Amino acid sequence: MKTFKLISLDVLEDQHEEIRPRNIPLLDGLIINREDDQNRWLLEAYLDKSYEKYFQVLKEENEQVMLQGKITKESNQPATFMASITNINTIGEHINVLFLSTLVDRKKGEIERTLKTLIEEGYQGDELLDEFKDRV
Repeated sequence: MKTFKLISLDVLEDQHEEIRPRNIPLLDGLIINREDDQNRWLLEAYLDKSYEKYFQVLKEENEQVMLQGKITKESNQPATFMASITNINTIGEHINVLFLSTLVDRKKGEIERTLKTLIEEGYQGDELLDEFKDRV
């Protein structure tokens, strides 16, 4: 396994037929390439406790969420992940959110074009996510 610093984290949200990034300010973060046969990554986001309800709702409502994260340094291009929230833990005045994810191995422009096409085709919510996973 290889461990890296998670520098930034965005949740890609479906808002009024557009995919928009919601920046989640990190207090700290790690990303671990599990190097398993399913190409899974473990992301840990250490956050202010004010985000607990937001991530609890995401965990309850969505099987998977789409994330973008910058690894190691701010100047790197963000990597895109399809992720499931596995745990949300309270640590004093903070929380950590653990995601089990798969790296989407495409460039940002290709992902945005695919999402835009799906939205134009009328996909929304869980249907949008399912169709996106099928096409990617």
